[in-house]
Amino acid sequence: MENIPKVRLGIVAMSRDCFPVELSVTRRANVVKACTASGIELFEAKTAVEKESDVLQALSELKDAGVNALVVYLGNFGPEGPETLLAQKFGGPSMFVAAAEEAEGNLIDGRGDAYCGMLNASYNLGLRKLRPYIPEYPVGTPDEVAGMIGDFSDIARIMLGLSGLKIISFGPRPQDFLACNAPVKPLYDLGVEIMENSELDLFEAFNQHAGDARIPGVVKEMEEELGGGNGYPGILAKLAQYELTLRDWAAKHKGASDYVVFANKCWPAFQTQFGFVPCYVNSRLAASGIPVACETDIYGALSEYIITCATQLPATLLDINNSVPKDMYENNRTQFAGYTLKDLFMGFHCGNTPSSCMKNCSMKYQLIMHRLLEADKEPDISRGTLEGAIRPGAITFFRLQGTADCKLRSYVAEGEIIDVDPKSFGGIGIFAIKEMGRFYRHVLIAKRYPHHGGVAFKHSGKALFAAMKLLGVKDVAFNQPANMLYKDENPF
Repeated sequence: MENIPKVRLGIVAMSRDCFPVELSVTRRANVVKACTASGIELFEAKTAVEKESDVLQALSELKDAGVNALVVYLGNFGPEGPETLLAQKFGGPSMFVAAAEEAEGNLIDGRGDAYCGMLNASYNLGLRKLRPYIPEYPVGTPDEVAGMIGDFSDIARIMLGLSGLKIISFGPRPQDFLACNAPVKPLYDLGVEIMENSELDLFEAFNQHAGDARIPGVVKEMEEELGGGNGYPGILAKLAQYELTLRDWAAKHKGASDYVVFANKCWPAFQTQFGFVPCYVNSRLAASGIPVACETDIYGALSEYIITCATQLPATLLDINNSVPKDMYENNRTQFAGYTLKDLFMGFHCGNTPSSCMKNCSMKYQLIMHRLLEADKEPDISRGTLEGAIRPGAITFFRLQGTADCKLRSYVAEGEIIDVDPKSFGGIGIFAIKEMGRFYRHVLIAKRYPHHGGVAFKHSGKALFAAMKLLGVKDVAFNQPANMLYKDENPF
């Protein structure tokens, strides 16, 4: 997958000078061995940090090895000044983790007290105003620490991606979907660049790609992807022209950033001027790691990109769209076992979900746009959607949002897509999230989230939640269990 960073992990052992340094070095080597056995690549810096001068040597090793994500490992108590200085000077994503004691027979010369050292480290991190990743229980055996490092790899990828991201938008947010309108100031707080453009800029660039020699090659790719679902082959050349327009714009305007996503206005003038709907192209770019959010939803594009970094899989952006009819629930009780009707909803969008995330799909026309723009005609300018049932399986619904008062808030909710025919149009699936009814009322409505949510096609709540806390997002909501009331939820 393109457009996401490659994480290069490195570990540095810490040792308090009144503890045997060999204890920390040996424990570090055991962590590296456990990581190797788990398929985690981890550079082992040979410098063990005992004093401030060791920090410079360790940083030199990390730089030479191209490390961009740091594991600060307390093999024993550790020196809180130098170890937090290392994280500060390193500058990139870092985590702090500590060694558990190994055996009851080795608690005199072999006791490291890293359990205690983590407390001093956390205090010093606060003094330096640093926010490293600290696991929920950050003390463990080599195998356990390897698991924590694996979690950190996904979190670090998010942090690295955001630090080099530019969001390119075309067109103002639609008036009828003002919920997608959000201030850009919080993007700068995150270190994300924003480049806002007119739809005319996009239209001009599209017209300049007419007759591009690469169009037939992209059309062939589309034909191979769609297979028997190629319902409107006559539209593919225009779609290929549009895809090349966006890819070239990203390459030309990336500037000082490393990664690019789009948030584009896609109706209603788009259809009358470009002559198609852009949904299928959006799906293809998302599949390659370049999300294109609908309706100029800049925070939707941001959310999709965060998901892509967390999972290294394509993401999609869906409307939290409609309730599930009661008769559909009753007629599919077996598939819906364990869920109430209020736990269910349908996630829908016109046709922007990648084909790899669909159970079945084909090229169709956008029914709503057809009704609006060319009623009583054969579909023409409304062609270009990728429609069908979204594949069943584990999902995480996620969004990071900039509020009207320029603050950041987020939600994370794990669930699944149920293998029941939605019996509707568009790219659509039936989602099940425990206590969704309460989450809908006391998070989505009460905290004024827009109707778009990012979808990860696996359970990735752990990494997404942790990344939001590292970013300093104070309000990270989740679907609270029945015995855990939301603030202001009526207990009666």
